[in-house]
Amino acid sequence: MDPLGRRVAVLGAGKMGGILLSALLEKGLLSRQTTTATVQHEDRAHSLAQKLGIAVGTDNAAAVREAEIILVCVKPQAVEGVMQQIRAAVSSTQLIISVAASVPTRQFEQTLGIKIPVVRAMPNTPCLLGCGMTGLCKGQFAEACHLEIASSFFGVIGRTVVVDEKHMDAVTGLSASGPAYIYIILESLAEAGVKVGLPRDIATLLAAQTTLGAATVVLETGDHPALLKDAVTTPAGCTIDGILELEEGKLRVTLIKAVVKAVQRAKELAYG
Repeated sequence: MDPLGRRVAVLGAGKMGGILLSALLEKGLLSRQTTTATVQHEDRAHSLAQKLGIAVGTDNAAAVREAEIILVCVKPQAVEGVMQQIRAAVSSTQLIISVAASVPTRQFEQTLGIKIPVVRAMPNTPCLLGCGMTGLCKGQFAEACHLEIASSFFGVIGRTVVVDEKHMDAVTGLSASGPAYIYIILESLAEAGVKVGLPRDIATLLAAQTTLGAATVVLETGDHPALLKDAVTTPAGCTIDGILELEEGKLRVTLIKAVVKAVQRAKELAYG
């Protein structure tokens, strides 16, 4: 089911909303003639409209009245207020796709008070370059066709996976927060390159392309990372000495703890 040509309202074209909106317009999945967006301030609305060539305003209710698909990109704590604003303007024939971290689909359904289909999405920032990862789940009144629409949105800016809603906080802690962890690892590898005498730009290039290459091998082969690690680790070679240092420094357990902590925080955002 192709959303191109459908009337789409993007509520909250801030950081993530702006990334998604720009990427979807650039990829041609959204039409500038049938897409509208909202922001909090008039000056921001004017500048964004000029930049993207779409209608941008500050009235959420006005934006959703003619929309077939409503993309909710506001901060989690703002969701309830926005839903109250648009409650009288929406109907069960519309589709809500939410990227608000940790906000359950039932909150939309209960606040709006109608049997409206809701799909919850958790993308990450690499979506901007078309290499993102998005977790999707459906609410009580959403059907397979609604998941298909959401998948077509996020599929053009990366990979998608459909999970049960109970797993969405885990998706948030792993793939949504994950780029930050990878950037720290990448930065550390580059710093190590500088430490052993490489120019910084070359060290950064080596670290970044190595990270990309390793991830691509996992995705393309489907092999377990442990098997791929073993293939690089020759007997009495250099790599095993490096791995021993990583194990001594507890890199593995630290990364696991980082994801667990992020998931716990995601649950706090949802439930207080």
